[in-house]
Formats: sequence, structure tokens, C-alpha cells
Amino acid sequence: MTQIALLEGRTLVEHYISRESDDATQIDGNIYRGRVQNVLPGMEAAFIDIGTPKNAVLYHGDVRYDVDDVESGKGGAQPRIEELLKPGQTILCQVTKNPIGAKGARLTQEVSLPGRFVVLVPNSTAYGISKRLDDAERKRLRRIVDAVRPEGHGLIVRTAAAGASAEELEHDVQRLVEQWDGIAAASLKGQGAALLYREPAIAVRVIREELNREYRAVVIDDLALYEQVRDYVGAVNPELSDRVEYFDPEVEALPIFERFHVHEQLHKALDRKVFLPSGGSLVIDRTEALTVIDVNTGKNVGTTNLEETVYRNNLEAADEVARQLRLRDIGGIIVIDFIDMEIRENRDKVGAALRTALARDKTRTQVFDISELGLVEMTRKRVSEGLIESMSTTCEYCEGRGIVFDDPDL
Repeated sequence: MTQIALLEGRTLVEHYISRESDDATQIDGNIYRGRVQNVLPGMEAAFIDIGTPKNAVLYHGDVRYDVDDVESGKGGAQPRIEELLKPGQTILCQVTKNPIGAKGARLTQEVSLPGRFVVLVPNSTAYGISKRLDDAERKRLRRIVDAVRPEGHGLIVRTAAAGASAEELEHDVQRLVEQWDGIAAASLKGQGAALLYREPAIAVRVIREELNREYRAVVIDDLALYEQVRDYVGAVNPELSDRVEYFDPEVEALPIFERFHVHEQLHKALDRKVFLPSGGSLVIDRTEALTVIDVNTGKNVGTTNLEETVYRNNLEAADEVARQLRLRDIGGIIVIDFIDMEIRENRDKVGAALRTALARDKTRTQVFDISELGLVEMTRKRVSEGLIESMSTTCEYCEGRGIVFDDPDL
């Protein structure tokens, strides 16, 4: 098992786990030649065999087609999925969401290949530059990208491209185009389901997504993995290769997660209750449909009046909620029950604080305003199972309900 901890200062903000057995389940980003098994018009979806234990699902909105190639029964109307896909048909597709529980993987035909600085979108007119970059940098990058953009393909410039030279961007684009040419050629050889492109090991993937000049170091305690990551960084970002460090477990007095205080923070992240610095707390409960987070004042009794105490507690909770969502990798629908505030301005400030804290999260989120009941409804894109699911198994006695009936005959 490989574990990766992402720290901001001494604070654990993200945690990843990869096992050898994950090859069939952790497939987000992989590209397959798939075979259509059946099409369900009533669900506007098709089930695709990609060679995994469960068939993957492709929804109508993720199907790519050429308008000129489709004869729709209704003039001018968007073609139905049964007009676009037929059982037995072979398609090129990419996984956008890992299989979770009884659900198969989710697919798209809008294939994209991520590089260090750009994302290549083959056979597309897609074009964009990360909104996280300032206007001056966006203008500089736009001039470079206009010159290196490959004909017939789309490009999206990533946040990591900040400060990158024209030569670095051009090298990244050329490497991705060569990679795509290989995938496209392989897709034409054969008819059955096949894996055409596998995302790199999770350590390299995290480095690709995260590593920039703001990071002080990448510390690795496995020699083989250290050499793999060092070689990758040396190839794509040579000026950062000296920040990849080897942590020798034979020499160091403590294991790497003990040395950087990761273990204790990880144990707290598995608890149902999270304590806030001022004495308040969060209680996090998962259900089939959504995750509920309850905010309590606890020992936080304040110093002035109730409204001020509640407002300060909610502000503190908003920041911690954003951190816990990242750390626990909680996805889907989330409902946060903040303590009721009478003043509308205070509710707006807490909502703004939550959005600001979530801006540091690379996973897409959508947050609605605090309701009169003090509830915030939000969504966070779910790609994989969360931290708790990846480090636990369902209890064989209560089957996950958290209760055991007194009468064993029930």
C-alpha cells in the first residue's frame, strides 16, 4: 500500500491511498476501447464493457457525435442515445468517475490527456486558461498557447503553467500529441474491450497535479518510488528536482508519518467528531443520499452575546468544514447545519467564508446560500471513495447501521 499525505505547513489537508488491488477500481482517467453492451433509452444511458468486473455507464450528455453522421427521426431535435449507439459497437472512452459500491464507472467520449502544464483535448476546439491565474499571466500564456496549439486539437492551460516558458509548454504539448497518436493507433487494432492508456502511479499523478515552486519538498521513504518520482520531476520540471528528498527509514529514528505528525491527524480524520480550537465541534455523518455536518458550540461560551458567539463559532466551523471535505475526500451532496444566526449579514459572511475556504480545494464544488433554517446545501464532485471507505470495511454484525439488536432472533 502506498500512502501520500499533502501538508500545508504542519496541517494535513489531503490523503491518498493506493493498493495493488486497486487496478480494477481506481481507474479514473484511464482510456479504453469499449464495446456497447446495451442501450437504455428510458435512462438515456448505455452500458459499456471496458474489461472491468462491472460494466461502465455512458450517459447521453457524454456521447460525442458528428451531426452530419446522425439521421434523427425528429428534424432539428437532439438525437436520442439509441440513434447514436448500437449494441456491439466499439467506441473510444475515458473514465471520469471510479466504480463505487454497486455502481460501475462513469465514462465520457470527450477524451482528455493531462500533462504537466496543459491538458490536451484531442479532436476538439476546446480552449481555456485556468481562472486561478492572474490577468497578466493569462495574457502571456495565451500568446504562447496560440503559437504551440496543435492543429485539430484543443488545449486547456493548467494553474501549474504559471511562470512556465514557451519551450516548456511546447515540449509538454508535443509529448501529449505523441501520446495521443499512440492511443488513437492502438484503438484501431482490434474490436474487443481493451485498456489503451493507464494513468500513472498515484505518486506521479499527485506530483503532476500539485508540485510547483510553492512546495518546499517532496519526502519519500521508498527508494524505488523516490527514484521514479525524481526521474519524472527531472524530466518535466528540472528546476524542482532537488526538492524531491529520500527519507531513509533505516537511518531515521521515527517512521515518516510519525516524523511529520501525519498519523495523529489521520486518526482524528477518521473520527465522527471534530473539535474546533475555540471549543466548538463538528459532527460528520454519512448517509446513502448525502453527508450531514452538524455545527455545535460545545464549550465555546463566548464573551459578549449569543449572536456574536454563534457567528464566531460558525466562521471557525466554515474553515474547518472545507478542510475536512478535502481531507476525508467527501463527495456528492453535503448539508451543513450551522447554528442559527438572526442577523442576515452574519449569515452572508459565514457563507462567503465557506466559499473562500473551498477555493483552495481543486475538486469542483457548488455552494448555495444559508437558508432561514441555518442549512447550507452544497455539492462536491465525487471521483473516488472517501478516506473512511478506503481505510475500513463494513461491520459484519450490524452491516453498517451502527446498532446490534438486543434480541438475536430479530
